[in-house]
Amino acid sequence: QVQLVESGGGLVQAGGSLRLSCAASGYIFNSYVMGWFRQAPGKERVFVAAITSNGGNTYYADSVKGRFTISRDNAKNTVYLQMNSLKPEDTAVYYCSRAVSVMVLTQGRGYWGQGTQVTVSS
Repeated sequence: QVQLVESGGGLVQAGGSLRLSCAASGYIFNSYVMGWFRQAPGKERVFVAAITSNGGNTYYADSVKGRFTISRDNAKNTVYLQMNSLKPEDTAVYYCSRAVSVMVLTQGRGYWGQGTQVTVSS
């Protein structure tokens, strides 16, 4: 059974950094595009970042470009989201996602996990 388990969330001050991890199991990890979504209180779940199956291409929402970096370690079946220069607006539950293509993932039609809370204080 497919499992995506997010970790690494927490409370951080504005300007600080966090690294989220997503441990995947139950499927051939390097056959899928991986990514991250987030959902702030009272808001829709939105795309954050994606990375192709071999790590060759990355994609980011405009709101996080230059601050967040997505990466993956296929040997460890893990995808990461390095978040720097965090802002209060980044406060949200962050969800790991998988899909067969970048298009499927960014359109929100992929599979995702249970999420991890990130809170950025002023």
